[in-house]
Amino acid sequence: MIDKLILVGYMGVGKSTIAQLLAQKTAKTYLDLDKIISEREGKSITELFASKGEIYFRKVENQVLQQVLETQSNFVLSLGGGTPCYAQNHLLYTRADCQSIYLKASISTLVARAAMEREQRPLLKSIPEKDLEEFIAKQLFERSFYYNQASFTVVVDQKSPDELTNELVKLVG
Repeated sequence: MIDKLILVGYMGVGKSTIAQLLAQKTAKTYLDLDKIISEREGKSITELFASKGEIYFRKVENQVLQQVLETQSNFVLSLGGGTPCYAQNHLLYTRADCQSIYLKASISTLVARAAMEREQRPLLKSIPEKDLEEFIAKQLFERSFYYNQASFTVVVDQKSPDELTNELVKLVG
């Protein structure tokens, strides 16, 4: 079994939830890149975006991702939705000791989830609900190249967290 599993995908697809379950089932450590960044910076991701801006956040995100990949082992890592798309981050985890999995959801699933979580999502806070579908569709299009660089793609629609986790356990062996 591969030492480092990385979950990628759009915000709200379930990366953190599935990473926790997958880590339990594979006896790996669960890591969440956003949580590591928040702990290091002493601020939530929302606060970081508000106080220091996205460019600062993306620089820190790249540094922390590099550090985790170089210093940690035997883990399942949940990335932020935009992580693969900046600073060539998608190339960092295409190494022999890593497998990445793109958790893919339909636009309708993502819109439904985003509508419930808008206050916790810095990039969605200012988007009117009537414009969410168009915003998400545009971002998915822009990010699809990076997401599709993952070792595997797994569709999450209509699957419970347990079903999805069991599918991933079989996939990564």
